[in-house]
Amino acid sequence: MRTAIAINPRHAAHDEPRHVEQAARLHAITAALNASGLRASLLEIPARLATEDQLLAVHSPSMIELVRWSANRPHSWIDHDTYTTSASWDAALMAAGTAVAVVEAVVGGSARNGFALVRPPGHHATPTESMGFCLFNNVAVAARYAIDHLSIGRVAIVDFDVHHGNGTQDIFYTDDRVFFCSTHASPLYPGTGAEREIGSGKGHGTTLNLPLPHGVGDAGFARLFDDVVIPAIRRYRPDLILVSAGYDGHWADPLGPLTLSVAGYAALTRRLMEAAEEVCRGRMVLVLEGGYHLRALAASAMACLEVLTNKNSIVVDPLGPAGESEPDVSALIARMRQNHPLLAG
Repeated sequence: MRTAIAINPRHAAHDEPRHVEQAARLHAITAALNASGLRASLLEIPARLATEDQLLAVHSPSMIELVRWSANRPHSWIDHDTYTTSASWDAALMAAGTAVAVVEAVVGGSARNGFALVRPPGHHATPTESMGFCLFNNVAVAARYAIDHLSIGRVAIVDFDVHHGNGTQDIFYTDDRVFFCSTHASPLYPGTGAEREIGSGKGHGTTLNLPLPHGVGDAGFARLFDDVVIPAIRRYRPDLILVSAGYDGHWADPLGPLTLSVAGYAALTRRLMEAAEEVCRGRMVLVLEGGYHLRALAASAMACLEVLTNKNSIVVDPLGPAGESEPDVSALIARMRQNHPLLAG
């Protein structure tokens, strides 16, 4: 089976060129994809609109109506950093629906794994609020759809965006059918994602936050995944792994204070693929989130896509490593292994 991709064809008109979350982001990825020669080997899934019922499975009616109302104007702002245009309603529906389409292809067996190349991003969108450049929570819509309609019992969502995926956490905080794990810089927007936030009620222990000191990069992430993230996935044993794939943790990114490299992102994807092969027959889908240095974004997304198509791919890193010393994450790892319900004991 091949790796599936789907690209949101309506994203470009959701654009504010003065904003970092702009149409040029996905244009850079598709240009790199076309230049790579890889596209012919991929299974291209038709993009599609999410239904309002799919949105309502994770978002409130009032939030959905606010996005619709805002997108009825030529240019508007939901908050100080989340804009809409007259095309944003269709763009946001297509972003969420396209994530669902790729998940459906992977779960249905027509693809072994996949990557939903979509924008606007989604992981900050909470049950009741669009925020942080995000209109609807694409990965959450796809996860809930998999559970409700594709006979998936348990989903693991791993978020390696530089910012905490507060919206995804809020949507599934009391739901033991979804394990949410976030690696993110701290302090940084939106200020959530503390170690003590581990879920509540039936979801107690199914949220795992790894707030990272500024400067953590390839070496620290490798240790965190080997010692914390992958063991937690093994313990949880999901039927599907989804990845909120944000590339603003790259050392060149203008918004993020972490120091991952293109090769570092490829290594994380390889680790997650190996975990997926072990626990859920390789079923894994990446959903694009952040990343605002166009060259680093395109190279990182392409590196992850190359690994999805061939786990043993030798990834060429055109930007190289950060070349900086990293803070030690040993204490964080020790606390997680001692205190988090999925790891302790």
